[in-house]
Amino acid sequence: METPHERWSRLRAAIGDEPLPCALVDLDAFEANARDLFAQAREAGKTLRIASKSIRTPELLRRLNALGGATARGLMTYHARETAFLAEQGFDDLLLAYPTVRMDDIATLLGLALANKTVSVVVDEPEHLDALEKHAAQVNVRAKVVIEVDVSLRPLPGVHLGSRRSPIRSVADALALADAIKARPHLDLHGVLIYEGQIAGSTDRNPFTPLMNPAKRAVKLLSRPHVERTRGELAAALAARGHRLALLNGGGTGSIAWTKKEPALTELTAGSGFLDSHLFDYYRDLSLRAAAFFALQVVRRPAPGIVTCHGGGLIASGEAGVDRLPVPALPAGCRLIGFEGAGEVQTPLVLPRGVTLSLGDPVFFRHAKAGELAEHFNEYLLVRGARVEARAPTYRGMGKAFLG
Repeated sequence: METPHERWSRLRAAIGDEPLPCALVDLDAFEANARDLFAQAREAGKTLRIASKSIRTPELLRRLNALGGATARGLMTYHARETAFLAEQGFDDLLLAYPTVRMDDIATLLGLALANKTVSVVVDEPEHLDALEKHAAQVNVRAKVVIEVDVSLRPLPGVHLGSRRSPIRSVADALALADAIKARPHLDLHGVLIYEGQIAGSTDRNPFTPLMNPAKRAVKLLSRPHVERTRGELAAALAARGHRLALLNGGGTGSIAWTKKEPALTELTAGSGFLDSHLFDYYRDLSLRAAAFFALQVVRRPAPGIVTCHGGGLIASGEAGVDRLPVPALPAGCRLIGFEGAGEVQTPLVLPRGVTLSLGDPVFFRHAKAGELAEHFNEYLLVRGARVEARAPTYRGMGKAFLG
């Protein structure tokens, strides 16, 4: 097993004289994570849909499809234009997981359907259906839609523990929307998406918020029976009503150990786990390998035991907190200084005892969220051993910015 010092030395040799900052993917770790996640789905008799928002690099998506083989079931996308871009890149079976009523977005999606691409879009209220039906009728094409159901935990009136995504909260709600879809001649019910955000998106061994870990674990344990029951009852009710689904999707990297066991689900979703951004170290039910890093150079030594790196303020989205900061990973044991944190132009670090760094040396950091790292770099260096095997342009490097 490679020690942290050996890994730092290997990655330092791999990037050599590359301009810094740079971002890289350690292919051995990336492929090990992919084999693990695909194997979990395969052994459970399910397929695995790759969440493109967590990768944002077509070359890595192609590599994942190759590694997953028949277990890799399409992509879960996050924007209509991104969906079209990925179709142009040769991908198919594209599920847009976020609704839209914008005419340009709908025209883009219907254009893909007219081109015989398998594309579907999430819906959760009649207004979504009305917009899709209107434009689908104009071009005489059938649009595939996927109902999203909210399975957040609501133990008390006014208490909502989970993602705020869909107003569909019960089997009855979903059946009513399914019937509304059936009544529209240009819409087809393609499937159901049920994402359990309070399980998949909640860390439960977070070192930055240790007092919250028991409560988060309790929410997960309390949520699981409700989530499993809702998915099972909904699948049975839709089948009894004559609705034949192409997919029933659930889970994320953070819950795959649980969701893979549910018989109602036909497919799972994962994205961040392939690159293993640092938030995914903080799940009790996960064991993955850090694969994505960005490197900053040491440019100052302001005091004994302290170095300052150039840049570094790549802060993740979500609930504001220390765990949204990048973490210095290699050399092991480096830590941010609370007064400054990760700065826009400089990031000071306290070095562990016995570690010295020279000016120009790289420090390898991990972003809190996998996909957002790609928004800061034009390419990933794909590292194999101690060399750069290939360069993979990110969406940004290909001139694409779908959320801005």
